[in-house]
Amino acid sequence: MGLLFILLFFSLQLSHSSAKISPKVGINYGLLGNNLPSPSKSVQLIKKLNAGRVKLYDMNAGILKALAKTNMQVSIMVPNQLISNISLSQASADEWVKTNFLAYPETRIRYILVGNEVLSYNNDNRSWFDLVPAIRRIKISLRKYNVRKVKVGTPLAMDVLEPTVAPSNGTFRSDIAVPVMKPLLEFLNRTKSFFFIDAYPYFPWSADPKNIKLEYALFKGENIRYTDPGTGLTYTNLLDQMLDSVIFAMAKLGYPNIRLWICETGWPNSCDYDQIGGSIYNAATYNRNLVKKLTAKPPLGTPARPGVVLPTFIFALYNENEKPGPGTERHWGLLYPNGSSVYEIDLEGKMPESEYKALPTPENDEPYKGRIWCVAARGANRTELVSALKYACGQGNGTCDSIQPGGRCYKPDSDFTHASYAFSSYWAQFRRGGGTCFFNGLAVQTIKDPSK
Repeated sequence: MGLLFILLFFSLQLSHSSAKISPKVGINYGLLGNNLPSPSKSVQLIKKLNAGRVKLYDMNAGILKALAKTNMQVSIMVPNQLISNISLSQASADEWVKTNFLAYPETRIRYILVGNEVLSYNNDNRSWFDLVPAIRRIKISLRKYNVRKVKVGTPLAMDVLEPTVAPSNGTFRSDIAVPVMKPLLEFLNRTKSFFFIDAYPYFPWSADPKNIKLEYALFKGENIRYTDPGTGLTYTNLLDQMLDSVIFAMAKLGYPNIRLWICETGWPNSCDYDQIGGSIYNAATYNRNLVKKLTAKPPLGTPARPGVVLPTFIFALYNENEKPGPGTERHWGLLYPNGSSVYEIDLEGKMPESEYKALPTPENDEPYKGRIWCVAARGANRTELVSALKYACGQGNGTCDSIQPGGRCYKPDSDFTHASYAFSSYWAQFRRGGGTCFFNGLAVQTIKDPSK
């Protein structure tokens, strides 16, 4: 191990910030559902979960008012689409702070996050370079209004790093390391803010279940170890491995002391047939073990930063039925939209495991090997279904030839059966390229042959 690396390693172990931060576990409160409870009911449910903090994605006046006088720390977010305007205009930043922060003096807003996973969107890299200027302007606005206790930052996904297994090899992507990450880290370090990271062990595990053990991802790998060849540090769970990769990447740019905040983490409680591991059992196991780790006394930290509190928002409060993408996207909630629990959990970590009810046995920890179809969902709106049918038929080559008049699948002649054929045909052509069986909630996967 080289002398420079040794010095870097010990700086991580010894010189991180010792500022006090509460270990209270928070919750992400999203609104991408058409059947969610009211803000006031939602706040009651958040309290029932014993959440210490709540993070909002939408500047919803009803929610911010419902959180007033609760003494619950709140995180609010500047939308991605406003970043460029704010980066160019201090007046725009001032107006945003005035409208979305100062207007709620009885709500305990303590964190302002500028954008959401901005550096993951390859089709809008202009906002990459506007991100730090926008963050600076929001901070200037807060100072202008004599606000001192609010931290400003931005939540980033794990794809800001180059792919790595060993945490000590953690390095920011070459396209953002110097022009974006370095000024961001300088700001976070100078203002004593946090590096907000979205870290989901589910994704690397589900992408490579043969080489990553499920138990290791669920904090159940008591007998599973990974030793970093660069540092000799030993890891017993995948989350620590991911977090330390970020820590080493920051240190390589000269910032070993910036505190981490897990802005999103969790596990899906259900998934599509072509996905694996999304189940109530796995979700409950991950999140309960996560809470146990986060609320341990003394704090556990990570191998690179032992004994350090890891403030965290779990994703998410509800299953949100309007989130696009694969089935997992709509099944991260601790609660169903009717307010009932998907599974029992105490975010304070005080409820003994023996008091939890038995969980259903998982049935999808291995890939499904049979055939899967994409069909129209029962009860789908006919007008929307016809529109989706036209869209699917307009994509690809010969997608709907068989349901044209005289075609072998034209009968029965109904919008529902034609849409089911079109959805399956579309999905068969495009799923390898990222196409999903969703169609704005009009389609579902099935393992039952729809032609029989």
